[in-house]
Amino acid sequence: MRNRSLLPCAVLLALSSVRCGSSSGGSGDTAHGGGGGGGGSDGGVGAYPDGGSGPSDAGVVGDAWNAPEVGPPVEAGSPGQVDITFEIHATQGAHPISPYIYGVNDGSQAAAAHATIVRTGGNRLTAYNWENNASNAGSDYQFENDDYMCENAKCVPTNDTPGAYLKSFVDGASAAGAASLVTVPIVDYVAADKNPPGDVRSSGSSYLTTRFKQNVAAKGAPFAYPPDTSDGSVYEDEMVHWLLGAEPGSVIRWQLDNEPDLWSSTHAEVHPVPVTYAELAQRNMAYATAIKNVDPTAHVVGPVNYGWAGYENLQGATDSAADGDFITWWLDQMKAAEATAGKRLIDGIDLHWYPEATGGGVRIIDDGTGAAEVAAREQAPRSLWDSTYTETSWITQGSTMGPINLIPREQAKIAAHYPGTALSFTEWNYGGGTDISGGIATADVLGIFGQYDVDMAMMWPMNGNESFTYAAFDAFRSYDGQGAAFGDTSVTATTTDVPNSSVYASLQSSDASKLVLVAINKATAAKVAGIVIDHSTVYTKASVYTLTATGGSKMVAAAGLTAVATNAFRYAMPAQSVSVIVPAE
Repeated sequence: MRNRSLLPCAVLLALSSVRCGSSSGGSGDTAHGGGGGGGGSDGGVGAYPDGGSGPSDAGVVGDAWNAPEVGPPVEAGSPGQVDITFEIHATQGAHPISPYIYGVNDGSQAAAAHATIVRTGGNRLTAYNWENNASNAGSDYQFENDDYMCENAKCVPTNDTPGAYLKSFVDGASAAGAASLVTVPIVDYVAADKNPPGDVRSSGSSYLTTRFKQNVAAKGAPFAYPPDTSDGSVYEDEMVHWLLGAEPGSVIRWQLDNEPDLWSSTHAEVHPVPVTYAELAQRNMAYATAIKNVDPTAHVVGPVNYGWAGYENLQGATDSAADGDFITWWLDQMKAAEATAGKRLIDGIDLHWYPEATGGGVRIIDDGTGAAEVAAREQAPRSLWDSTYTETSWITQGSTMGPINLIPREQAKIAAHYPGTALSFTEWNYGGGTDISGGIATADVLGIFGQYDVDMAMMWPMNGNESFTYAAFDAFRSYDGQGAAFGDTSVTATTTDVPNSSVYASLQSSDASKLVLVAINKATAAKVAGIVIDHSTVYTKASVYTLTATGGSKMVAAAGLTAVATNAFRYAMPAQSVSVIVPAE
């Protein structure tokens, strides 16, 4: 099979720091990595029942979570002379950690990574036709229509069976114990065929009518399975209805297309003109309405921006000067849409985040291991939350003119303009997948997502080897290799040395004494950490697991700790390491 790269203006240009598309006011974003998604799951495909409504996860976090009942804390002792002090306050800051922040875009890694959710998304899904599984590669590969989706999945009984790719994907995610995030195309056209190869625009001036079908949000007539493939239209609400009925035991969430701010370059065959604020809001509302009319409890996210310039001005949209900050404007529109519809249509903001930070003039998202790039990579997660930290990037030098403070920045917009809207990052990666620096950055990011109430997050594999990236997932999902995981409740944890360390703490809602810590040493030398625990339980010992360069890309059991005073420990953190510390009575 020909190599149909899924990473066009996504990874290839990102790695060379070429900006993609137009920009205004000096805020054009370097394209990052939005290629063809986590399809290719190897789950089997079963029967296709029509009708019914699949399960929803609406309110799953709130419904399943109860605040752990921690009693009055005992007075902790002193760990003595240390380099860094970690303070754990089990009675402060308790809030649920969304189960969906430990997600991936590569379904083949879902089970090994103990992923909680898998996304099928990226450029390939924008013109995907669920009726026959045809799609268009866009700029990833010659703008050709082909059978790529089913060539990389188990589509049965045939590759042309309606919805076979989607069912294969959801089956694979469910078999791995994960939920699914399914992309719903919202452009006007989806691929009608899988041949001939090559640029569809070479098929004549009428190629949109000969090589594509009309994509329609709502059918306005009874649903059927199999769908009518002779009517010239593909109905997305019919797809949603069918897939929910075909997957009654699976949790499925919905995403409105992929990176619309780049459609005019990534999918010029179906959307050659740059999208505007007004157009995208209208499309989001129409397709969200169609989904919610099928399943009122569905979880729907948009606008799926590709990067900073998308968040700020929709990649220089023609109406950006009049309407201002895109996310702010979009939230206002979605809030107004709820008032009109009498129900919430959009449940969350979905953003893609590939850091623009550089070290030694090199962007951190490649697999480089130079000292300056490694240092920048390990500090870059601070731009997600730290209002005192300014990375070296075109964003801080030409847009924010200071700290990015990304999560609090976007959450403040939500609080002011559409409270209750969740925040997700369904593509992200910090580079260095073959190096401990990638493991450190990834573990830091996962901890931040839990601490700062992110709803969903899915890591996108940027490089061929992401072994340290996935090892960092193990720190939260299976630190002992047997499925022992970080808890479902975040509690306050602080460090006295933010540049050189991070610490995250969790409890289990069903067992307030079950405390798990993730401690990170970014320094190039070992550091002695004093751990002081504010909890009603008296801990006398702790198990330790570490991820280090010398230990390879896996969590390794290390020597345990013994308390040096009441609820106080001393721990010699290895240089450049991620440690999981599990106190016990």
